Amino acid sequence: MDIKISFDCTDVNWDNVTKILKQVGMGHYAPHLHKKAFMNSHTTVFSYINSQMIGFGRAISDGVYQAALYDIAVVPEYQNRGIGKIILKSIMENLQGCNVILYASPGKEGFYTKHDFRRMKTGMANFINPDQKREKGFTD
Repeated sequence: MDIKISFDCTDVNWDNVTKILKQVGMGHYAPHLHKKAFMNSHTTVFSYINSQMIGFGRAISDGVYQAALYDIAVVPEYQNRGIGKIILKSIMENLQGCNVILYASPGKEGFYTKHDFRRMKTGMANFINPDQKREKGFTD
């Protein structure tokens, strides 16, 4: 399996980003909003096989000591093949020296604990749609 990694948002099919996020059950928005979010991010990573996008992720950061990971997703048929690990590692290499936080989709926490992430006791959130996030298991 020859996986190509790109850090460049040029030529990304944003419809596919929306489709993949929806496919894996993550929050998704109109393609132009994902484009804006990724373009405004500190680090972006896209993975491809034979020019087909199979996964991606991004980080926002001050580039000094704080960062947050978002939108890490791999197409279901390519999950459990190490692609998520490659995406995560590629992002983290650009965040050296930073504290890194994230919120995982419920049930996916185990993936991140394998990569040295730990549960926070003081994590808080003020979501736009709090009832929906509570129903999906993100908050109490």
